[in-house]
Amino acid sequence: MCLKNRIIWYFALITALTVHGKHNVTNPRPNIIIFLVDDMGIMDTSVPFFVNTKGEVEKHPLNDWYHTPNMERLAKLGTRFSTFYAQSVCSPSRISILTGQNAARHRTTQWIHPIVNNRGKFGPEDWRWEGIENTHKNLLSQRLKSEGYQTIFVGKGHLGAIGTHAEEPLRLGFDYNIGGNAWGSPGSYLGQDNYAHPKKKNQVPHLESYHGKPVFLTEALTLEANKKISQAVQADIPFFLEMSHYAVHRPFIFDKRFKSKYTSNIYSKEAQKFASMVEGMDTSLGDILNHLETLGIADNTLIFFMGDNGSDAPIGNPHDIASVAPLRGKKGTHYEGGTRIPFMVAWAKPNKNNRWQKRIPIVQGAINQKLGTIMDIYPTVLDMLGLEKPHDYSIDGHSLYLILTGKKDEARPNDFLMHFPHEHRSSYFTSYRKGNWKLIYHYFPEMNPAQERYELYNLSNDHDETKNLYQKEPKILAYMMTTMLEKLEAENALFPIDKNEATLKPFLKK
Repeated sequence: MCLKNRIIWYFALITALTVHGKHNVTNPRPNIIIFLVDDMGIMDTSVPFFVNTKGEVEKHPLNDWYHTPNMERLAKLGTRFSTFYAQSVCSPSRISILTGQNAARHRTTQWIHPIVNNRGKFGPEDWRWEGIENTHKNLLSQRLKSEGYQTIFVGKGHLGAIGTHAEEPLRLGFDYNIGGNAWGSPGSYLGQDNYAHPKKKNQVPHLESYHGKPVFLTEALTLEANKKISQAVQADIPFFLEMSHYAVHRPFIFDKRFKSKYTSNIYSKEAQKFASMVEGMDTSLGDILNHLETLGIADNTLIFFMGDNGSDAPIGNPHDIASVAPLRGKKGTHYEGGTRIPFMVAWAKPNKNNRWQKRIPIVQGAINQKLGTIMDIYPTVLDMLGLEKPHDYSIDGHSLYLILTGKKDEARPNDFLMHFPHEHRSSYFTSYRKGNWKLIYHYFPEMNPAQERYELYNLSNDHDETKNLYQKEPKILAYMMTTMLEKLEAENALFPIDKNEATLKPFLKK
C-alpha cells in the first residue's frame, strides 16, 4: 500500500472509530434526554407555539397565565415545532416513542388500565392491552444500550399492565428504573403521603428516601435523575435518559413552591393547581439543564422536550375551545387540542466547536411549521448518531435531522394518522391529516358531538375546526377517505366491532 493510500486509510479508520465506536474518550457520543411531560398541550406554557394563517407566532391569554421560564430558555437554544402530533392518550404515544411505530401498527391504541382490559364495548379484542410485547428487540432504549449508552428511566412508565412484560422498564432495555410501573398516575404528588393514595395501589415506587418529607414528586424524580446523570458522567459513559414526568397528570395538587403565583378570578382552583404543577415541571427542566452545565456536559447533551398527548388542563368542556384555545378539544378528543403537543429539540448549551454540534447544528431560536409526529423521535435519534435502522422492522416515523439543521426535506411526508377504536372523551374514531386537510371518521356517529360520520376541515383557515366541509367538498372527502384507509391497511390496523361482533371498516356513503 502506497503512503498516500495508507494516510487515506488511517484517517478513514479514525473517522469510523470516532463516529461509530460505542464510546470514545476524546469525542464521546452525545448524551440524549427525552424530557416527556404527561398531559401537557401546546398552550400550557408561556412559550408560544401557535402560528396563525400568516405564518406569525401568536401569544394567547393562556401563554400569559402559565410561567415556564426554562421552556423559554430551551426554546432560545433550539427549534420548536408549531404542528407536532402525538396520540390522543398516553400509553400509545409512549410506546410510539420507543418503537418509532404508529399506534395503529403497534396496536396499543388505548391508554392501558393496569388491572382490567379497557378495550371498551366495541373495541377490538386483539388490541395490545399488555403493552410492548416480550419479543421486541428494536426498542430505542435497547438499541442505544447495545451502542454503549447507559439507559436510565425516571418517572411514569405506563407501558404495560400489571403482571406483563412491559410493566417493568428494566425489561425494555433500561439499565435503571426509578418510579416506573404499570400505573398512569401517582397516588399522590406529596412526599408526606409517600406518593400513594390511601385506598389505591398506585404508589410511585423506588422513592422511599423521600417518604414523609415535604418533597413534591416532580422534584424527587428530578433529584434522582440528576444523581443518575452524575453516575454516568463519573463512569465516563454516554447516557440516554427518559425523564418521564407524572406531572401534569391528575390528581391536581398544588406544588406549594409556586402556589402564590396562581390566584385568579378567571381560572378555577383546579386550574390554579394545574398551573403550579406546570411550573414545577418547568423547574425540573431548569434543574437538569443547570446540572448538565455544572458537570460540564451541557454542550454534548441533546434534549428532546415533548408532551404525550393534548392538554388535560381543567378549563372548559372536553370538546370546547377552552383549555387549548384557540384550538378546539383536549386530551382524549379527536380535535387538534387532543393531539397537538409542545415539541422542542436543542443542545443544552451551544458550542460551535463541539464535534457533534458541527455534525448536528440545530437552528437556535427557531419555530418550524412542518408537520411532525411522536413517531419521528426514534429515526431522528438513529439518524443523528449515524446508526442504521433495524432490518425487517417497520418504522412509521421520519427523521427530523434535515429540518432541525435548517435544511429542506422535500421527501418528508406531510400527514398524520390517529386511530382510536375505543371509548374516551371522543370514542371510536380515526382522524387523518394530510396537508391542510383533516378528516375525522366516526364508526358510531351517534357517539360524537357532531352527530355525523364524517368531519372534514381545512385547517389553513379553520384551525378551531368549526366548519365541517364534508358535504361541500365531496372530491376531497373521497380522496381523504381513500388515503386514510390505505394508511390503516398498510399499518395493519385493528377496527372496532358492532353489536354482532362484525368488524367495522371505514366506508364512504354513496
